[in-house]
Amino acid sequence: MPTLGPYLPPRTLNQTEQPTLAVDGLLLRPWADADVAAVIEAYTDPEIARFNRRVIETETEALEWIHRWPARWQKETGANWAVCKSERKVVGRVALSLVNLFEGDAELGYWVLPSARGNGVAPLAVTALRRWAFDIVGLKRLQLTHSVRNQASCRVADKSGFAQEGTKRSAMRHDDGWHDMHLHAAINEAVA
Repeated sequence: MPTLGPYLPPRTLNQTEQPTLAVDGLLLRPWADADVAAVIEAYTDPEIARFNRRVIETETEALEWIHRWPARWQKETGANWAVCKSERKVVGRVALSLVNLFEGDAELGYWVLPSARGNGVAPLAVTALRRWAFDIVGLKRLQLTHSVRNQASCRVADKSGFAQEGTKRSAMRHDDGWHDMHLHAAINEAVA
């Protein structure tokens, strides 16, 4: 009986450097050491901290976080972009984690700094990353999850073409207890 091979072969991602993506005045680029202050600002922001379990409060912690991502790109398990209004002004983050080339899927995550919220940054960045993941990489499925209490993330998912598939009950523990999580997904209809 034949077995299924990988949906996407090894070296699908790491055969090149992580790309920079541009969309409607935003630049999605790999993180740099100069972005330390933005990382600390994000992970100490009460709204981001409320729905994230990561704590980053020092330059050392921020640099460790920044330096972890190139290795994940090389291992083809994840990729993380700084979302910028100009090449240097970080306003958010968009990332692929849990990349599984064998199955052709990944988890998408994002946040936006307080100064840029309400300006459509997250839907633009998420849509740009979805298009790249589908049209260039060839992934079949992207999913994202967020706390059911995070209505802003639900709106971003909807605006970015991620249909809600259901609710995962008590799926993630946060500082204030267990949260039910909405599961959203986008499917690449262009590939079989």
